[in-house]
Amino acid sequence: MNIAIKEMQINEEIRDKELRVIMGDGEVLGIMSADEALRIAEEKDLDLVKIAPHAVPPVCKIMDYGKYRFEQTKREKEAKKNQHVVEIKEIRLSLGIDTHDFETKVNHARRFLTSGNKVKVSIRFRGREMAHTENGLVTMKDFADACAEFCVVEKAAKLEGKSMMMFLAPKPKK
Repeated sequence: MNIAIKEMQINEEIRDKELRVIMGDGEVLGIMSADEALRIAEEKDLDLVKIAPHAVPPVCKIMDYGKYRFEQTKREKEAKKNQHVVEIKEIRLSLGIDTHDFETKVNHARRFLTSGNKVKVSIRFRGREMAHTENGLVTMKDFADACAEFCVVEKAAKLEGKSMMMFLAPKPKK
């Protein structure tokens, strides 16, 4: 949940009779009325923020709310920046693929896998090629062997309709 845009009750919005009040540094001030807690917050030129509305009595914290929201937004942006979305890249082979084309496809797969993406390798059988699906299995096995040093076979080659598919994932980093 995005804390930066989550609305919290602050200052005069807090209407509860009794509150458990804590300071920004963690010091517990105890249970008091909302008016008294608001007076203490105003004396220190800070905000009274309800952080646990479902507790009995509700817990409020005396802190600088603007600074708190800014820091939360900054943390969320940093976390978002550090995450990598894994994409599935597709490489299509043919039954009669030549060696140089095969090596080019292996290099493409290497580039995709080293950047952290998964690879879907597929062979489409057309016409009489359907009678020789075992050749497709051999091609898939050769492709997996050529990529073995930088990937693991996530889902082995399997014939589905007129195409054969195999999924490769990058090797886990140690």
